[in-house]
Amino acid sequence: MKKIILITFIVIAAGAGTLFAIKGKDTYDASKYSASLTQGLSIGSTVNYTLPDQFDKKHTLDDSIEKLIIVFTKSTGHRVKEFLKKEPKEYLSQRKSAFVADISPMPVVIRNTFALPDLKKQHYSVELIYDKNIAKEFKKGIDTDSISIVTLDHKKITDIKQIESEEQLKEMLK
Repeated sequence: MKKIILITFIVIAAGAGTLFAIKGKDTYDASKYSASLTQGLSIGSTVNYTLPDQFDKKHTLDDSIEKLIIVFTKSTGHRVKEFLKKEPKEYLSQRKSAFVADISPMPVVIRNTFALPDLKKQHYSVELIYDKNIAKEFKKGIDTDSISIVTLDHKKITDIKQIESEEQLKEMLK
């Protein structure tokens, strides 16, 4: 019996080690991406960023974007995901909106093994914050446990709403 337990433990440890070796490598290149908010996430602040999406495509905020949906937690990210998966592919672009998710606290092996493959199944783009320093800029002045809807006018923040539900999100994006 002891041999079976020992062999099982060795197989599990080897499998976990292999998974970590394969999926534990961070391929994020911080030199390609940046973000700045002149006064944190607050009304009057100017937002500029270049972030990757789940397919590693570079997105730079431009004047056409009027709303940002920003999430910092797994639960708020899942609420937005559940809402957007029911909507057509063009839903965000038609509403001049972008979805930004902070994945900086996530361990690399978890991000690469579970989060990114799941995000790649979605029909919409999620602009990702990998860097804790960039995340810190976005977190200034807001409740990070809510979904933040940021209204922009030529990259300048004119309004910020903290919401909780899919219904509120739908209302905000009308």
